[in-house]
Amino acid sequence: MNDPIRVAICDDHRVVTEALSELINAMSGVDCVGTAGNGEEALFMLKHIQVDVLLTDLDMPGMDGFELAPKARAERPGIRILVLTMHDEPALVQRAAEIGADGYVLKSAGRDELLLAIREVHAGRRYFSGTVTSKLLDGSGPATTSTLLQDLSTREIEVLAALAEGLGNKEIGARLFISPRTVDTHRTNLMRKLDTHNLAGLVRIAIKAGLVR
Repeated sequence: MNDPIRVAICDDHRVVTEALSELINAMSGVDCVGTAGNGEEALFMLKHIQVDVLLTDLDMPGMDGFELAPKARAERPGIRILVLTMHDEPALVQRAAEIGADGYVLKSAGRDELLLAIREVHAGRRYFSGTVTSKLLDGSGPATTSTLLQDLSTREIEVLAALAEGLGNKEIGARLFISPRTVDTHRTNLMRKLDTHNLAGLVRIAIKAGLVR
């Protein structure tokens, strides 16, 4: 018999990680070997246990899924990254693919689809749920919408573009010659001005406005 697929879960909602852990352990040929509440915890976990597939959300405090994915792969080059999220916006799916996600499944998916996705990415293939794929093929992809940015300063636009590229506060500060604390202030102002409450929302707006592709 083949060894079970070792899956780790990263989500900032404990009820989600506990439910997913029970669900995965009830699946045939799959074991949940660990859970984390944010990206930092996930990276610590990856240093100490062997993981085949990392199942991660996008929206998390501190290090989110966009920042976690490439760092997880740097820590464990053979790991497969499967995004499990409530967001189905094409811009976020595109961004997830660009930062190295091997699959993208919505939290509305059923048990069978989640198991299929885990098996597909573990086998070296990519898996994007049917709903997500349909939206990507709708033609509703990135579009230049300058009105989205009309209330932003030049510096705020620079910070927004850098955030959408996946850079952290220190990296953005070094690029723009400002302190990480100032970057964090700009991030807060961007969320207020653009009426969004997380990095995923900022990334979606940046891509829609044509700042990144």
